[in-house]
Amino acid sequence: MFRTAFVALLGLTTSSLAQWDPGNGQWGKSEPTDVRVMTWNVEDGICSTNTKTDAFNNWNALVRIIASMKPDVLILQETGDNTGNGTGGGVDSVNELTTTLDLLLHGGNDPFRGGAVTSWVQKYDPAFDMPFVFVTTRNDNFNRNVILSRYPFMDLNGDGKALSDDLPFIGPSGDCAPGGNGGIRGLQIAEIDLPDDIFMGDMVVINGHLKAGGSSDDIEQRRNASQNGGYFVHYALNGAGTGTVDPENNIFESPQIQVILDEFTPVIVGGDLNEDEDRNGRRGPVEWLATGCAVGGSDGNDRDLSDASEDDATEPFTGSRSTRGSNKLDYLLYQDSVTTKRRAFVFNSAPANANGGIPPELETFPGNPGLASQIAADHFPVMLDLIVEVGGSRCGADIDGDGDADADDFFDYLDAFAARNAPVCDIDGDGDCDADDFFGYLDLFAQGC
Repeated sequence: MFRTAFVALLGLTTSSLAQWDPGNGQWGKSEPTDVRVMTWNVEDGICSTNTKTDAFNNWNALVRIIASMKPDVLILQETGDNTGNGTGGGVDSVNELTTTLDLLLHGGNDPFRGGAVTSWVQKYDPAFDMPFVFVTTRNDNFNRNVILSRYPFMDLNGDGKALSDDLPFIGPSGDCAPGGNGGIRGLQIAEIDLPDDIFMGDMVVINGHLKAGGSSDDIEQRRNASQNGGYFVHYALNGAGTGTVDPENNIFESPQIQVILDEFTPVIVGGDLNEDEDRNGRRGPVEWLATGCAVGGSDGNDRDLSDASEDDATEPFTGSRSTRGSNKLDYLLYQDSVTTKRRAFVFNSAPANANGGIPPELETFPGNPGLASQIAADHFPVMLDLIVEVGGSRCGADIDGDGDADADDFFDYLDAFAARNAPVCDIDGDGDCDADDFFGYLDLFAQGC
């Protein structure tokens, strides 16, 4: 009788607690232990001189969409350009942009325009924060790349730093890498420390805004940057399958990287990659960053030397893959042998509004909430929810990792069990989720932490 009642309860609770239900305005993660990475070219809207008010403007739209999507890691392009935004002149310094990002997240008095900020992320979701911010020193005299994270930055490869504005200098390597660095705006790198009591590994995120344009020089610049980036992932971070860093002795960094990443730490590469070459019969940036020197074979940029995967994100209501106009320019690439994609999607408020899918943070956007994406920027954001290996020293009943075993953990486990999310619901470690795991969790829950 006891078991029958719990099996019946399972079907009721998992549907009522679902966090991913776009048709009802729920755009959150299915599981608390998934890691959501989001990339967005924000078209200059995040800059010090912008109007930071709760009104019909790009700042307010950007703020509300970020609060709606709640990424664990957010990579941004085209930030800090006051001239491009039409509200000031020049590019923000690192300090100015860092202050602006703090205002974006936490509000406060605006030192650049005066008065109080009236639209900020925590206004619409007080529980959400990304307190770790990396603004690159690299810029093209217009804008900068930014990485924000829910989790702290930490040196993972022994080179004495967790953050890099660009790739180290790479020597030429035949047809695989022309040599040099990450191009006009660099390839920004952040090493991220995921909580050890929840996750088996950590994460490295690389953010790029490759050269735009259709001239032969533009195409060559973004191809060169992506080739160098792919080479760096394959040889420096993965060790090219040799177990040692830079086996070709072709990466010039001081201090040098000491160790390759462990088997549980994925590399995620994304940004505005201005992908178009593969649509015209040429290998484009996405392919170079994912596959390395050749498609297939054993030189790919996944940890197991296979090709890494690119997101298959679509807008849920229309099925469109476009992120700017009719083009797919913005990507997230991931090592599918280290982490598993739960879902990838594009957010566009217009079809969301037409189909009853506006998230609560956008419902009160002034005017028409369906226009928020159009007002925010000329690109749509791309989200990738990743299932990252869990384990560590966490109490077995503590699913959400907050140090105790309570009702939230119990219902999180029910969600994981219903979805057959094996890393979370496989209590006995036999690779599946069955009745033994379910009743094993009940025993753990009864014991508490």
